[in-house]
Amino acid sequence: MAEKLILVIDDDRSIVELVKLYLTNEGFTVEVAHTGREGLRLFNQTTPAMVLLDLMLPELDGYEVCRQIRRESNIPIIMMTAKGDDIDTIVGLELGADDYVAKPFNTRELVARIKAVLRRTDAVALPNSSSAVKNLIELGNTRIDLARHEVTIEEQAVELRAKEFDLLKVLAQNTGIVLDRDRLLNLVWGYEYFGDTRTVDVHVAHLRDKLNGSSAQIQTVRGTGYKLVVN
Repeated sequence: MAEKLILVIDDDRSIVELVKLYLTNEGFTVEVAHTGREGLRLFNQTTPAMVLLDLMLPELDGYEVCRQIRRESNIPIIMMTAKGDDIDTIVGLELGADDYVAKPFNTRELVARIKAVLRRTDAVALPNSSSAVKNLIELGNTRIDLARHEVTIEEQAVELRAKEFDLLKVLAQNTGIVLDRDRLLNLVWGYEYFGDTRTVDVHVAHLRDKLNGSSAQIQTVRGTGYKLVVN
């Protein structure tokens, strides 16, 4: 694996050192910031492949750091928090975080999640003459270009974050098939997820809003999961 830069923004120095040790041993380069402002400065000065972001930070909290990063970048963000309140997790996801881990967390699981996200990022390839057709999915008035990560409705571009696009791709490739939340977590997030399924629900809600006017709609199958249908 090519060396990639991970930016860790957390004021808990003991956790930062542990995470840095594991990531360095896995071949990553790690930059560290202990305040929100320092984290934004390093983000703007470097080109990280991912940001690991604590919620409770001095100067600027993790919510504001996430908000500012999302104004200019779709870089993957995993939030790290010691808080157990559901609303904190949901707000973080709604601001654009791709995932979250609750402290104390299993460091090996965190590394596995990071690798899974980066594998999906590396897998994006430009289309060529032999693969362009199979890289397109057309659902009524909606067109999904898998290679370019582009979605259009009535030829108008729809801006999706990376996880939103991955979720739509999985649903579109299984049109009419009910996928439960655990299955979606595995297919979209790329690992066996140990926790609740709020991540899926929040991303589905965002995706539904952005697909307003599309022939492709996400239906909830009560007690099971979701399926994509074309009207």
